[in-house]
Amino acid sequence: MDVIQRIAEELSVTEKQVSAAVLLLDEGATVPFIARYRKEVTGGLDDTQLRFLEERLGYLRELNGRRLSILDSIGGQGKLTPQLAQAINAADTKTLLEDLYLPYKPKRRTKAQCAREAGLEPLADVLLDDRSLIPVQIAADYIDNAKGVADAATALEGARQIIMERLAEDAGLLADLRGRVWQKGIVHATVMAGKEAQAEKFKDYFDYQENISKIPSHRALALLRGRNEDMLALTLKPEADEKAGHALCAQWVARHLNVTDNSSPADAWLAETARFAWKIKLFTRIELDLKQQLREVAELEAIRVFASNLRDLLLAAPAGAKVTMGLDPGIRTGVKVAIVDATGKLLATDTIYPHPPRKQWDESIAQLAKLIAQHNVDLVSIGNGTASRETDQLVAEVMKRHGALKFKKIIVSEAGASVYSASEFAAKEFPELDVSLRGAVSIARRLQDPLAELVKIEPKSIGVGQYQHDVNQLQLARGLDGVVEDCVNAVGVDVNTASVALLKQVSGLSASVSENIVNYRNEHGAFANRKQLKKVPRLGDKAYEQAAGFLRVMNGDNPLDASAVHPEAYPVV
Repeated sequence: MDVIQRIAEELSVTEKQVSAAVLLLDEGATVPFIARYRKEVTGGLDDTQLRFLEERLGYLRELNGRRLSILDSIGGQGKLTPQLAQAINAADTKTLLEDLYLPYKPKRRTKAQCAREAGLEPLADVLLDDRSLIPVQIAADYIDNAKGVADAATALEGARQIIMERLAEDAGLLADLRGRVWQKGIVHATVMAGKEAQAEKFKDYFDYQENISKIPSHRALALLRGRNEDMLALTLKPEADEKAGHALCAQWVARHLNVTDNSSPADAWLAETARFAWKIKLFTRIELDLKQQLREVAELEAIRVFASNLRDLLLAAPAGAKVTMGLDPGIRTGVKVAIVDATGKLLATDTIYPHPPRKQWDESIAQLAKLIAQHNVDLVSIGNGTASRETDQLVAEVMKRHGALKFKKIIVSEAGASVYSASEFAAKEFPELDVSLRGAVSIARRLQDPLAELVKIEPKSIGVGQYQHDVNQLQLARGLDGVVEDCVNAVGVDVNTASVALLKQVSGLSASVSENIVNYRNEHGAFANRKQLKKVPRLGDKAYEQAAGFLRVMNGDNPLDASAVHPEAYPVV
């Protein structure tokens, strides 16, 4: 099926809409730009639909690339039949495509290949075709010492290996069995012998069973982490009653060979072959596949939750341009204090020790009151880490003892503050400031404008998801970067106050162009209008088209420059 047609069906939109979006993406347009300023071209596709479209487009193009490679490989072997080509062209997942390629994939010498070279393939075929034959008797005709077939038993074993390999490489059978075990299979976790003490954090899974298709994402990732750390052993049972499950699956394989009873000698031999094929070949492969599928499903859900949490954090309501005190709580190392003005510029820093072991409670209250009065602080932002509750009580005591001070206290997430403190960005911004105090600056600023501050931190380091180091890092980074890009462009950016970190998230702007914008602003003063952006080095027409609508010029020459209206639509307005 054509890529455009498939995506259109999955999104329940027209092929014309998908074609238009694909063309724009291929021309370098970003998802936020298309969603906001090309609605008339795509028929109103929103950013969620476009993100899905972009992801599926990449997957299906990779799939088609692999499809062409497989067709070329099988064609080169002279084994590409019209039916096989049709099946390969119809394959809609990478798993099915690889299943179809399995019989033709170059592989090491197998027992089945050795049996074919010994001339035993006709024996396998005749036993499959004529159930009235007695296997031992017909196998005697294939004894050939020169080819290593010493007796009838050896001949039958070779024929069995050939049939088993065919079954293990049958794409339809694999898909059916994989689906059945995914629905009914049970994952059984047990603690590794002698590691009970070391594996204490996995004690909930020392003897744990659950249906594989119903294991929640966080639990699946915990199980897989336990296995990877050699603390847990994970086995898969085809169903709750393991013995009955294996027997039923073996019967399923036997039915694939048209064996419904064991009334004839050939049927009994083929039923035994089906049982061996299930136990030795098929189940081994399916167990590996389904454990991988479990990981993939769990990772996708974990990334989705991480992205949702990150979106909520980034789009938290900003407190706005107010003088803010940031408190980074600590016990032994003290509470770090930083005060920033309404624009986020650092005014003062300090460290107080209200908690044990120093217990300078009253001195700390006096120092905070002094700083708040000196700088006319409007807001106190308290990080939610260690000693957050005690520090909140300290600030409440300041309010109680110094009623003349009119300020509000708010607890904020300090996720990623320590990462920012030690980052190259923070080092450039505050080269002389101690690393521990940079975190307090970040805590103050993220209350003023969460989005502008959090974009300085690598999204996955913000830490609002579970098992973030266990999931596919490329997929995680791509998913979270998309969230940051969508949030920044949904809100828009003040081009005269934005940092390089914020500007580079704007549609069409690279890190180097963002630096050029800031350098131009520092050299020539604030931008008076959007047109001035064209004077920035390396900001060409294409980048301007992508970025202009998301960049705001407040109190400039043209009131529309402070809006989300794109310059190309000014004549309409």
